[in-house]
Formats: sequence, structure tokens, C-alpha cells
Amino acid sequence: MDIGLFGGFGEKGRTSIAARSGATCLLMDAGIKVGAQGDAYHPALVWAASELDALLVTHAHEDHVGALAWLQGQGFRGRIFMTAETIQEAPATLAAYARPADLKANPFPRGQIEIFEPGETLSIGNMTVETGRSGHVVGGVWFAVDDGSSRVVHCGDVVPDSSVFFMDPIPQCDLVVLDASYGDDPVPGTDRSKAIADWIAMHPRGCLLPTPLSGRSLELIAAFPAAFAIHASMRDALHAQIATQAALRPGMAERLDEKLANAVDWRDGDALPEVPLLADDGMGQAGPSARLLPRAEAAGFPVLLTGHLPAGSPGQSMHAAGKADWIRMPTHPTRPGNVAIWEGAGRPMALGHSCPPADLQALHSHIPGLRVDSRTGQTFKL
Repeated sequence: MDIGLFGGFGEKGRTSIAARSGATCLLMDAGIKVGAQGDAYHPALVWAASELDALLVTHAHEDHVGALAWLQGQGFRGRIFMTAETIQEAPATLAAYARPADLKANPFPRGQIEIFEPGETLSIGNMTVETGRSGHVVGGVWFAVDDGSSRVVHCGDVVPDSSVFFMDPIPQCDLVVLDASYGDDPVPGTDRSKAIADWIAMHPRGCLLPTPLSGRSLELIAAFPAAFAIHASMRDALHAQIATQAALRPGMAERLDEKLANAVDWRDGDALPEVPLLADDGMGQAGPSARLLPRAEAAGFPVLLTGHLPAGSPGQSMHAAGKADWIRMPTHPTRPGNVAIWEGAGRPMALGHSCPPADLQALHSHIPGLRVDSRTGQTFKL
């Protein structure tokens, strides 16, 4: 099997990896890189888009699906596979992050997408693709691609120790592509959840927490100790995520339903609330938080950022200026999680996506099978 690294290797963003065997070529994810300019915004197509038989999408965050319209513009005409939840969320992601000309020329192809459920096995050409729940978002999955002689697992974004979502164990394989977003970070999610709750308690007159609409929003709601508000536009999407109970840990749907029912709806133009306020997205790049961050800055309203901050994003600029605090809410594996994934996969060769080289080198000391020289644009034979 030939492996093509189209994006996300030696860098954060534009996650995209291809596997080719015989006459079949699959692409897993097609993301964009927030803050990048020119060609670096989209995947580096090692093989032509017209050669790809299928695109399989792990979930609807911008660094995994934001380049779909662009990929179609490059000549991709293959099959597209998504879960129902990803189909529902992807149009909003593309509206926020796809280049407008690309999206106008290639609108979201809802009617052409083939829907699968996490846990199904797909058959594409001479390959089979096992799928499993990722623990990252509702409808998020990992892929295990098998051509009869080799098996490659693409984790996408996974959270093995999420308190909200369930992750299925990945199978043993010859190559595992780890979600190395946090590098060698050893701090477990429970400690970070407590730190966030403590920070909120220190700001009793209200604060703003920008967050992605899917995934981390539910993690934060579960961690909130008391009353909170949400941007009103988020409520239906949050309800839909909670209703997909198969993705959640036992008892979590009921707990989240109760907390969401008691949350206050906040709308643009309302006074800033005296409780924690959730608004998407997490970087202040799009959605309600793009409007709220400048307002919070002008009013001296406390802001807590809890995820990745791409260079030049509004959230990163506020944090760099000392106008926003940052505590990571883990929605990717920390070091113990990735070690456990690698060992459960049979200690195979490993790559790490979404991680700068120095952090990948630090993680290598705990995962000896991890290659630290992999970069976007490379190919190799498994």
C-alpha cells in the first residue's frame, strides 16, 4: 500500500492522508489550515484529485472538511462518505472556511454523499474500511483501511478519555496515524476541567468562552459547575448532538439535557450576561464569537480560550495581548492516551498529524515506533 501525506504532517491544519493499493485510491479528510495563505491553505495534492476514488471524512471541523469544495474544483469526482451528523454540520463549516469562489462553483453535494454509521465496514474497490466512534464529536469516526495485505488506521481527531463521548478501540494494524495535536502534553482532561471550573468561579460576574459548535461545547457544559448561557443559535445543534445517544457515555445524555434546559439563551444585542457564555467558534474566526470577542475586549469582559489558537486568529491575538486567558480543554489525546492507542494497535509504525516537529520529537520518547521526519508532501510504501 502506498501512503500519501497531503496535509497536517509537521504542521497543524489541512489534515489529509491518502492510501493507494492497486487501482484504488482513498483520501481520508480534506481540511484547511486556518491562518495560512496561498497554496498552504489547502492540502498538497501529492496525487491528482482526479485519481481519488473516494473521500472519507472523519468529522465536520474545518481542518478535516474545509477543503471539500476546493478539492472538487481540482477535479475530484469520486464517492464521498460521511456520517449523518457530519453531513448536517459540514455546510456551516464550509460557509465559514471555504474560499467563497470555490463554494460558489462547487456547492455542498448533499445528494451525492453516502451515509454510514460508526461501526460499519465500507467496501471501496479492493479495500475495506472499518469505522469506529472517535470520542471527539457526535458522528466523529476513525478509519481502518485494509487491502488484504496491510492495514492503516487514520485516527482523525480522537479522545480516548473523554468524560462525554465514547471512543471505540482501534484494531491492530501495520500503521497508525495518531492525533498528535497536543504532542507530549501529560495533563489529563480531568485536571483541565477542574482548572476551567476554578477559573469560572473566579469570574462570578460573567465571562465568555468561545468554543466549536460540536465536540468541545458539550465537554464544557459537562464541566460547568452552575448556571450558564449559550448563544441562542447554538441550542438546536446542541440538542441534536445530545439526542445522538450512541455517541455519548452512559447517563451523559440525561445530564447534558438537564443542564442545557436550564441554560439561558443569549442573543446579539443583549447585555453581556453575568454568567459564563458559550459562543461558537473557538478561535473567534467565524460565527457569533467573531462578533463577541471585539465586544468583550472593549467592555473588559473576561475571556477564556480553551482550544487551538492559530497564528493571527482573533483569539490568538487577544491572548498574545494579555486580553484573554487560555486553559486547554482536551479534545484530543494527551500523551497517556496516544501511548495506549499505539500499544493497543500492536505497537506498529506510527505517524502523528497536527503536531509541530519539536513536539512530535518529544512524544517519540514515549512511542518508539513514531516517525518524526514525516512531512506534508511526502509519500512512502508500507
